Amino acid sequence: MNKTAFITGATSGIGKATAEIFAKKNIRLILCGRRVERLKELQKELSKLTEVTILQFDVSKRTEVETAISSLPENFKQIDILINNAGNAHGLSTIQDGNIDDWDAMIDINVKGLLYVSKAIIPKMIKSNTGFIVNIGSVAGKEVYPNGNVYCASKHAVNALNKSMRIDLNSYNIRVSAIHPGAVETAFSEVRFKGNTQKAKSMYAGYKALQAEDIADIIYFVVTRPYHVNIEDLIVYPTAQASPTIFNKS
Repeated sequence: MNKTAFITGATSGIGKATAEIFAKKNIRLILCGRRVERLKELQKELSKLTEVTILQFDVSKRTEVETAISSLPENFKQIDILINNAGNAHGLSTIQDGNIDDWDAMIDINVKGLLYVSKAIIPKMIKSNTGFIVNIGSVAGKEVYPNGNVYCASKHAVNALNKSMRIDLNSYNIRVSAIHPGAVETAFSEVRFKGNTQKAKSMYAGYKALQAEDIADIIYFVVTRPYHVNIEDLIVYPTAQASPTIFNKS
């Protein structure tokens, strides 16, 4: 598959796993993240399999996004696949006890970051009349759960933006899809619980959570369907999870 993929949040979790499977399938990679050393390590590793370039920026910073994307080498300017994966959760509290800085971080990264990156790349896809955008949402974008408030709101926004993109870009032959994972065992929970590793691990105790590789495998499946096929919206749970709050734990 002689395509170029642009992946945000590529240094860990779902983004990293997606980069790895794409590299094995000879998809050229533009890997993006905030941690430049991790980007360099990943570039060194995956360059053995495919062409890789890296961009270090924070998706929540509009100027950084625009500057980084405009700096792409000429042979990487044609982007066929955009994986809007960067996102995070900060805290888990009631609306009345919520931390406004946490709210700002979630809205800036999960919503505005997705918009900034998409706005910088979509014109290129429109010009070529082709492309595929995959937005990584969450089951939190389908159901609201206790103490999820602003995080759920940010992922509901991703769900709405995914639908809007598909409508607005339909006449340009651009496919748009969203994948909404349930519980995935990554460093995501450590961020949510602000480095409390024990509390983060307890989120996955007593059952088999999804792994980053599970979602990466699904992303690859979605982007490799025949071009007339657009898998527009997928919810993915581990078998032990029935809803955002119901788990079968041993």
